Amino acid sequence: MLYGILAAASALLLTAVLSATVRVPALRLGIAERRRGRRVPSLGGVAVLAGVGAVAWVGEWSGVAPLGEEAGRLIVVGAGLGVLGLVGDVWRLPAVVGAAGVVVAAALVVPYRDLGVLGGVAGVFWIALVVHGFKGMARSDGVLGVVGAVTAFALSGCAAAEVMDGLATLFSVLAAALTGFLMHNWPPARIVLGTCGALFVGFVLAGGVLHVYAVGYGAGVGAPFALTAVATADVVLALVSRRRAGRELWRGGPDHLAHRLRRIGLTPPGVVVVLGVCAAGSTGVGLAVHMLWTEPRFAWWVAGATAVVVLAMVFVPVGPPRPAPAAARPVPTGVHRPRPIPGGRAPGPPSRPRRLREQEAAELGRRGWAG
Repeated sequence: MLYGILAAASALLLTAVLSATVRVPALRLGIAERRRGRRVPSLGGVAVLAGVGAVAWVGEWSGVAPLGEEAGRLIVVGAGLGVLGLVGDVWRLPAVVGAAGVVVAAALVVPYRDLGVLGGVAGVFWIALVVHGFKGMARSDGVLGVVGAVTAFALSGCAAAEVMDGLATLFSVLAAALTGFLMHNWPPARIVLGTCGALFVGFVLAGGVLHVYAVGYGAGVGAPFALTAVATADVVLALVSRRRAGRELWRGGPDHLAHRLRRIGLTPPGVVVVLGVCAAGSTGVGLAVHMLWTEPRFAWWVAGATAVVVLAMVFVPVGPPRPAPAAARPVPTGVHRPRPIPGGRAPGPPSRPRRLREQEAAELGRRGWAG
C-alpha cells in the first residue's frame, strides 16, 4: 500500500515536470498541432510514457512491485506503439500504417489461453476499436486525460479484486501520470498528448480491460463495455457520421463527441467535465458489475444510454458553418463608368446642380462677362 501511494505520487510529479520540460523543444522542432488558431506542442505523450515507464521500471528493478507477465508485456508493447505514434507526430505516417500497428500490437497481448482462438481474434479487433476511440478523444483539450484517468482508476480496482497486483499497480501509476499531465493539458492546453500518447494510453487501457475480463469473465461482456463506454461511443459516432457523409472512414475530422458538444454550446472545460462525469458513471457500473456488487443486466442501461447519445449526436452538424454565397459584384477600380440606359444611348457627363449654375452666372454678370 505504501509503495503504491509513493509510486502514484512519483508518477504524478515526474509527468508534470516532464510535460513542462518538453514544451519548448517541441515548439522549436515544430512538433505541434494547431488548435483554435494557436500552435500547441504535441510531445505530451513522451512525458506520460516516460513517467509511467520510469516508475514501473523502478518497481520491477527493485523487486518491491514486480509487474508480472501481463503488465510487463502490456507496457512494453504499448511503449513500442507509442514510439510508432511519435514517428507519426514528426513525419505524419499514413493512417493505414498506424491502424496496422495497433492490430499487430493487440495480437501480441491478447490472452489466447483464456479466451481461445475465436475469442482472441475478437479481442484483437475490439482493442483496435477502443484504441481508436481513445485516440479520437485526444483531439480535444483535457478530454483523454480525464477519461483515461477515471478509466485507469476503475481498472486498478478491478485488477486488485482479481489479485493481479502488477496490473493494479500499472493502472494506478497511469492514472496518476495522466493527472499530472492534466496540469498542462486542461483547456486551454499548453501541451497535448499527440499520437504517441493517445496510442500508448488507449492501448494500455484497452488491453488491460481485456486481461481483467479474461480472468473475471463470469461477470459477462457488460463490464468491459461499461468500462470503455465513452471511447466506444466516440469511435462509433465518428464511423457512423463519416459513413453517412460519404467520407473515408480513416480520414480524421472535427466529428468526434467532444466537437459536437462544443457545437451545441458547451465550453471546452464544460466538455471535459461532462465527458468526465459520463466516464465516472459508466466505469462505476463496470466496476460494480465486475465486483458482483450488482447484476450484469445493469450494464445494458449503459449500452442503451450510449446508443441514445450516438443517435442524438449524429445529427449535430460538425465543422464551421459555411458562409452564405454573396451576390457577384464588380471589383472597384476607382474609375467611374456610367451605367448604360435602356435604348442604346449612353448618358452624358453628370450635370452641375442648378443652384451652382445660377451662382456662377451671377458672378460673371457682376464682372461684366455675361452675354
